[in-house]
Amino acid sequence: MVEIDTLLEMLIARGGSDLHLVSNDPPRMRVDGDLEAISDEPIPTKEMFEPIVNIMPNRARAIFEKDDNADFAYSIEGKGRFRVNAFRHLNGVGAIFRSIPEETASLEELGLPEILKNISKQKSGMILVTGKTGSGKSTTLSAMVDAINRTHKGHILTIEDPVEFVHKQKQCLISQREVGEHTKTFATALHSALREDPDVILVGEMRDLETMSLAVTAAETGILVLATLHTNSAASTVDRIINAFPVNKQDHIRTMLSTSLRSVISQQLLKHKDGKGRVAAIEIMVNTAAVGNIIREGKTDQIDNSIQGGSKYGMQSMDTAIKKLLAQDQITPEVAFEAANDKGQFTQFLKKTDQPSL
Repeated sequence: MVEIDTLLEMLIARGGSDLHLVSNDPPRMRVDGDLEAISDEPIPTKEMFEPIVNIMPNRARAIFEKDDNADFAYSIEGKGRFRVNAFRHLNGVGAIFRSIPEETASLEELGLPEILKNISKQKSGMILVTGKTGSGKSTTLSAMVDAINRTHKGHILTIEDPVEFVHKQKQCLISQREVGEHTKTFATALHSALREDPDVILVGEMRDLETMSLAVTAAETGILVLATLHTNSAASTVDRIINAFPVNKQDHIRTMLSTSLRSVISQQLLKHKDGKGRVAAIEIMVNTAAVGNIIREGKTDQIDNSIQGGSKYGMQSMDTAIKKLLAQDQITPEVAFEAANDKGQFTQFLKKTDQPSL
């Protein structure tokens, strides 16, 4: 039988981010971005189902039986907390466990750009943190929430699926709601949130049109809304939101975003040069008057140029962020090349024998 707790403790000890358990396959851990098998023996299907189902809350178990997949949180007292996605697949069942640190790291401890501290001081509007799964979005948002919690007095409401970082009350009142456990959907919780006197609302993920619409409306009414999207740049983030709306409403949402959007922070995690750990490369867009005009006129293809020329406002492109990490000797030229958008700028840093054909 699979000893899930033992494997999770091993994950923590190795500093890994994810544990992959899939029937008929060896257990694997993601360490420093690489997925590694930790055993040669595959997990038999019959030994996989019971351990996974046994750790599910009743609500998640009912959803799993109905939909063949479920998201939930799992904790080992005194050891750690994990976000879990369990699912059925061709050979049986599987589960992915994402490790969540018990203590929220600060922006300074994470080594994130100083401008994020200033962005966190906004009183209203929308701040979006974007990137693919595993890019550290939740960690960055948690650090921003912690910065607000330490320096402001107000009500912070989080809506997550499931709750990841558990925040302790410091200067702020903290209310954390889990979709499925405390509310039916993100949209339902946002409807309710507007009557709960929040100063800050964190939306774990803007998955659908209704959630996006309510989040933008909340930002317009004077609430600071923090949210995530699975997009890889500021321009694609703005396009994603606008294109989610019917064509006849897109001009209106452009106008709303042009005034309510405060910043888009897009990030990816790159392997450190010494092979131990990863560092964040972050693109930062700040909504200046020029950027707001671009959004309002629907010329999102010009956002990248505004970011390039907006360093005095704290903006930086992804390629600029990667160049800084390279100059600081935190990443290798090969890693920089693979992560860059304009790879032509990075060929000069590669050894001639390693330069790929473009």
